[in-house]
Amino acid sequence: MESFYGEDYFVLETALNDILDKIDLMRKYRKSKGLRDNIEHCKGRIKSEDSMIEKLKRKGLEITTENALTKITDAVGIRIVCNFIDDIYDIVEMIKSIDDLEVVKEKDYVANPKPNGYRSYHMIVNLTVHMPGETRNIPVEIQIRTISQDCWASLEHKLKYKHDVKNVELITRELKRCAEEMASTDLTMQTVRQLIEGEM
Repeated sequence: MESFYGEDYFVLETALNDILDKIDLMRKYRKSKGLRDNIEHCKGRIKSEDSMIEKLKRKGLEITTENALTKITDAVGIRIVCNFIDDIYDIVEMIKSIDDLEVVKEKDYVANPKPNGYRSYHMIVNLTVHMPGETRNIPVEIQIRTISQDCWASLEHKLKYKHDVKNVELITRELKRCAEEMASTDLTMQTVRQLIEGEM
């Protein structure tokens, strides 16, 4: 991996650790104020060399580290998983309040699911990374979704990359049906939580 990213791997690693630290700080702040921790878990990754090269090829871009860091926006990726749908939007606002971070693009696939049933909230942000004698803006992709949305996306991803799949149309319909059933369950669970907490 370092052979492709070179010295910039350290910059990506710094950006990843920095944004994870900032999210962790926000969680601790909420707890200190007696608020519910609305994040179930959070993890990040630096896109592997093979995946990055494949994506650059797919987009018709020259395979360079510069293109990987400037033309591709998910060299650093964060996935935040939460319990309830309204948590997603609370976390979006939390992300927007983080210093040294500028939101570049947002896609709400929760309110507007993809045709296959995929649901998640996507954000592309520019994170300002401060290093000795240098400041860099690093794009980071953040995906925010509920546990059930994450489960569905993980299974759909694994199935999509299997070879020699038969009955593709039937599988597509069943996956979409599952996504809709899980979305309905998400809404029900949110209602139950609101009833328990006296919000309804």
